[in-house]
Amino acid sequence: MQKHISNVHVHMPYSLLPKYLKIILQNKLNLEIYFHHQILNRLDKSRCMETAKILESEGLKITFHAPFVDLRPGALDETIRRASIDRIRQVFDLAPYFHPLKIVCHASFDDRYYVYGDDLWLESSLKTWKEFIGLADDHRTIIALENVYEKNPVILGKLFRSLASDRICFCFDTGHFNVFSCEPLNVWFDELGRYTGHLHLHDNFGWQDEH
Repeated sequence: MQKHISNVHVHMPYSLLPKYLKIILQNKLNLEIYFHHQILNRLDKSRCMETAKILESEGLKITFHAPFVDLRPGALDETIRRASIDRIRQVFDLAPYFHPLKIVCHASFDDRYYVYGDDLWLESSLKTWKEFIGLADDHRTIIALENVYEKNPVILGKLFRSLASDRICFCFDTGHFNVFSCEPLNVWFDELGRYTGHLHLHDNFGWQDEH
């Protein structure tokens, strides 16, 4: 069992780390640490550094989950796009403390919002993620772009082909696929299988985003 656990990262909001730290250390749990925007607003970086040192001393592997609430990294409005970049960048600024293997981010395409705007969204998204690819290279980490509201994998396929970087991969979220996708699993992996480098597994009964 421990062999399998060593390959899994447990999702853990940063705010809950102090509460569960003893259990994490006892069970040698690798973590995917989620930094909510409210946490980033009041983050104590000295305490953050101390926590990172404890996890590192136990040999635990870390990934990050970047904030996503209200963020639109593919926004057509340049002011909104830059605000989204500034917020996500705060997580990259913590990479020197934790040395995350990957940083999970939401691509955030939603055809209910970007009506007839696929190409414009793609153009804006490319500018955003090319900027972050440079940061990922500096920190020797990999960006994992996660599916959420995408009904099919086509637009994400275009994004990954255009980026063509070893510093970015696809994070396949099984629950989001189960709720929001209009296409079967084989269509997703035909399009994005070659880019898949991260997987989210969680409880979801297919009716709503329950995790």
